[in-house]
Amino acid sequence: MTILVTGATGYIGKRLIPLLLIEGHHVICAVRDKLRADKNYLDNKHIDVIEVDFLKPETLNNIPKNIDIAYFLIHSMSNASNNFESLEERCALNFKSQIEKTEIKQVIYLSGITNDNNLSKHLKSRKNVEDTLESEYYALTVFKAGIIVGSGSSSFEIIRDLVEKLPVMIAPKWLHTKTQPLAVRDVLAFLTKSADNNETFNKTFDIFGPEVLTYKQMLLQFAEVRNLKRHIITVPVMTPKLSSYWLYFVTSTSYKLASNLVDSMGVEIIGNHSEINAILEVEPLTYKEAVKLAFEKIEQNSIISSWKDSFISSGTLKDNFHNYINIPSYGCFKDYKEHEVINSKKTIDKIWAIGGQTGWYYGNTLWKLRGYVDKLFGGIGLRRGRTSVTELDSGDALDFWRVIYADKTQQRLLLYAEMKLPGEAWLEFKIEDKILKQTATFRPHGLAGRLYWYSVLPFHGIIFNGMIKKLST
Repeated sequence: MTILVTGATGYIGKRLIPLLLIEGHHVICAVRDKLRADKNYLDNKHIDVIEVDFLKPETLNNIPKNIDIAYFLIHSMSNASNNFESLEERCALNFKSQIEKTEIKQVIYLSGITNDNNLSKHLKSRKNVEDTLESEYYALTVFKAGIIVGSGSSSFEIIRDLVEKLPVMIAPKWLHTKTQPLAVRDVLAFLTKSADNNETFNKTFDIFGPEVLTYKQMLLQFAEVRNLKRHIITVPVMTPKLSSYWLYFVTSTSYKLASNLVDSMGVEIIGNHSEINAILEVEPLTYKEAVKLAFEKIEQNSIISSWKDSFISSGTLKDNFHNYINIPSYGCFKDYKEHEVINSKKTIDKIWAIGGQTGWYYGNTLWKLRGYVDKLFGGIGLRRGRTSVTELDSGDALDFWRVIYADKTQQRLLLYAEMKLPGEAWLEFKIEDKILKQTATFRPHGLAGRLYWYSVLPFHGIIFNGMIKKLST
């Protein structure tokens, strides 16, 4: 079958596509920017990559007519817009109007459990999208998932940050909220097995794990898996704003996402039972089993996708890489350095491992200090790290940078800064004729940007000189 996957660069989409290929389907990946698509997709005869922005109707004609099934995986958990509900509805309406012009048979939508009477704004929006997608033209299958647990998922990484960094937690009262966590492996099983399955047509299913747990229990069970002893004290005095700041400063999440998570974490996510487990022959893992499986993937350095690589973790970048891949020259300050390379392959491997646990090869204390300052001013800091220890692709998060271009064959890596800055910044590494060329470019915004550049210039001299020497040897 020919299957359209929207949200193809997202956390679920990137994991779903390989499974659909294994099943023998032809996959059409709908992305807003081809530069963010997995480069392996472009060489796979069983994959077509198309550029579609469901907020821009003029791009919808790129969707081919011969589609059998479509997955709608578009969400905006940390959209900064005040009217994100209307944006999500517009995406759904534009998707529906275009998909009804194709040969579509079934649409599969992944939503969230919405059984509580007091829903968060985001869960209300997802319920509205579900209603919007209903059609007489195709069969709609809706899966409403609880908290998704897997390597790289936002809930997993936030809980990991809290458990591994805080022996004693003074936490908000919403840690007593009940939920039913579900392993990402099981989510993918539901999604793949429902394709072209008549028993799922025009039906809605809550999907969830076998246990009802509070967030506090999830933290403590996570600690047990990691052989850590943790103590949690919940207090009633933390307002939603204080709770958001608590998550923001302790974990790698952005403040926008932290705020929306706090809004959702006060809502009980308890699913209604159905026969879907028996219909699709899925037996969900327990929470501890899901956590153990996630760490197996981490230890194998085989995390397929991470919420950190999504734009929900972005500080400033908008979803159009074409605007950033060509580094500007007019009105910019540049710090250019070059150094002879002893072994090009060794240097490229070093560059591709930069940041995260590896660090920046020189002046790591100063890099960490810059991360702390960024956090204080509402930025993302260094805690975001990176998804893979050795691999980089366009769109990946890398500490407080975003990978704009990564090509080992061309020996070039281009990063765009997502820290709080009075301007825009790029950092480029490129090897030409056994010479490593390292360029930091800064386009200032007004007088504040110029003052900033001159204030950090002495540190640049120390850090960038040391870094290029370490990379070249």
